[in-house]
Amino acid sequence: MKYSRIVGLGHHVPETVISNQYLSNIMDTTDEWIIERTGIKQRRWIDPAKDTVANMSAKASRMALERAGLKEQDIDFIVFATITPDYFFPGSGVLLQRELGLDGRVGALDLRNACSGFIYALSVADQFIKTGMYKTILVVGAEIQSTALDITTRGRNTAVIFGDGAGAAVLQATEKPGILSTHLHSDGNFAEELYVKDPGSSRPHAERQPEQILDTSSFKVVMNGSQVFKHAVVRFTEVINEALEANNMTKDDISLLVPHQANLRISQFIQQKMGLSDDKVYNNIMHYGNTTAASIPIAMSEAWAEGKMKKDDIICLAAFGSGFTWASALIKWQ
Repeated sequence: MKYSRIVGLGHHVPETVISNQYLSNIMDTTDEWIIERTGIKQRRWIDPAKDTVANMSAKASRMALERAGLKEQDIDFIVFATITPDYFFPGSGVLLQRELGLDGRVGALDLRNACSGFIYALSVADQFIKTGMYKTILVVGAEIQSTALDITTRGRNTAVIFGDGAGAAVLQATEKPGILSTHLHSDGNFAEELYVKDPGSSRPHAERQPEQILDTSSFKVVMNGSQVFKHAVVRFTEVINEALEANNMTKDDISLLVPHQANLRISQFIQQKMGLSDDKVYNNIMHYGNTTAASIPIAMSEAWAEGKMKKDDIICLAAFGSGFTWASALIKWQ
């Protein structure tokens, strides 16, 4: 039986560092207020003159390929997770294919599962490899949130949270289990608790014509923070335990938990609830903010570089976000 394993990880974040102090100069907030509620100290925002979702992803992908000892031409397929593509359409997968100089033999699939996007993409790639359809798949999570944020006091509840960046993983076929299992869930009853309404297609003609739109509030992020937190802490725990039970393991088998970097308070709540020590949970939200689909691969790339992911370690990934969607993956590192 074929399995898949991650053979290389990479990431890229923009050069511009946005500190809490900077935000406190342009909106009614403080460093203490942001840290207390989110744990975030700074985040990276793009320079629109030079950064795109596609070129950040290409840089992350090349790092992952180099660490794997592979070239761009070794890629058979791309699975790309983002909710902030460079264009309304086409998706960013084909733009990354172009950035990497790949030809028409390489297909590209785009997923829009927000904060759970990378695990969904990982699961899709895992299935393609298990069926024998592809041998080497590039999985990417990347976002540019900063250009859509309302960076005024009105929008501070979301503006202080989000950052930009890209992360990538290269999956290859293997004879020994690498990705042990993935678990995907959703509940659309809560779709409007965290969403951006426009540009949506289910509108009267006049409401889809930018020159006729006077109220642009529907283009902003809407988030019911208390509802998100309440559901996240439950679903995170459920989906982590689901992965452990599926593999006849317990929390004591986890070498490292890499949660989606939504809010440090959520990660700490999950850590405490599961009784995991500090060395078994990796967080970097304090440096990058919430980078949505990019957060897990960026964190994995940094954790690997810091020597926190070793051969035969059991790595657990977990995410929760807009949709609502939530997901987990259990990996035996090779």
